[in-house]
Amino acid sequence: MQNKEMFSGLRVLELASVLAGPSVGQFFAELGAEVIKVENPATGGDVTRSWKGAGEQTDDRSAYFCACNWGKQSVTLDLTQPDDRIRLHRLVAKMDVVIASYKPGDAEKLGVAYDQLRAINPKLIYGQITGYGSQDDRVGYDAVIQAEAGFMDLNGEPDGPPTKMPVALIDLLAAHQLKEALLLALLHRERTGEGAFAEVSLIQAAVASLANQATNWLVAGKLPTRQGSAHPNIAPYGDLFVTGDGKRILLAVGSDRQFGELLNVLHVAADERLPEFATNAQRVQHRARLNPILQKYMAGRAADELLARLQARKIPAGLVQNVREALAADEARKTLLGERGLQAVRQLVAQLSFVESSKPLSPPPHLGEHNQVVGL
Repeated sequence: MQNKEMFSGLRVLELASVLAGPSVGQFFAELGAEVIKVENPATGGDVTRSWKGAGEQTDDRSAYFCACNWGKQSVTLDLTQPDDRIRLHRLVAKMDVVIASYKPGDAEKLGVAYDQLRAINPKLIYGQITGYGSQDDRVGYDAVIQAEAGFMDLNGEPDGPPTKMPVALIDLLAAHQLKEALLLALLHRERTGEGAFAEVSLIQAAVASLANQATNWLVAGKLPTRQGSAHPNIAPYGDLFVTGDGKRILLAVGSDRQFGELLNVLHVAADERLPEFATNAQRVQHRARLNPILQKYMAGRAADELLARLQARKIPAGLVQNVREALAADEARKTLLGERGLQAVRQLVAQLSFVESSKPLSPPPHLGEHNQVVGL
């Protein structure tokens, strides 16, 4: 089959570090764009090169760095130095897209703000990620935004403390917002010939992703609280149960029909099919009474056998798995990049009829690996 690379010929300059901006850069690389990552040799490049777990034995490409830097070329430029700034401006003249993640005010000092670069390249598309918007110079970090945007207050057990998500979720949400913005900007340039500026803040990306938890407050006037894995509007949805062989199954029953089928699969006795469980609204209200009944029946079943029966009756349910188990699944393996020992998960996992095969990507680059290739 022919490999149709959507962005073959597109040139992207990445002036970003950590996770949000680099995730956008890898997205374009996966679709055939040439992505040049600019790193400061005076500071050791992207800070995540040094973010290593306890006992991690890697080179300057840490496991964290490998999450979002595939298919890129790395060049080293110290933008505090006039000569390096001139070299960067020469690159900008040949670029289509710039991805930046500077704290407000820093890009101007380094000569790489949008207004400064579009004077060199009027058709340039400039995508910027900030913590709190271009008028607020606070440093934005994912964990802080999780705290401020309500995510930590919602996450955890009812009687436990607010808890941070185990991945940099806000960075990833902001990255998706910027991808969408840059795709729209490319469409705009295709139609008008004009360059564009796009900005996404971590705080707004986070608030926009509160979704139904936001409208529980805005519409229903109910302040969301920590409920563990349980859903505030549906039951049993997100609730966990332990099977007879010690495994944990999560249920995601989304309709009264599914709940009726669940009771049949579990062979719940007639005298325990109480009227207060008849509708979803009643089950949400009486979750504390319902779940022990369900747990009693699940405790006598093996997980694999029970899951097979639930899935046969179209009742959403799944095993709680660790990351190793999750990545070993057939569908997960299809998303992996690289070979054993140096692997990661793709940014783009959508199956597109007009992209017939995935481009093999070069591994994450060493610091400054492509200085000569790029011609610096």
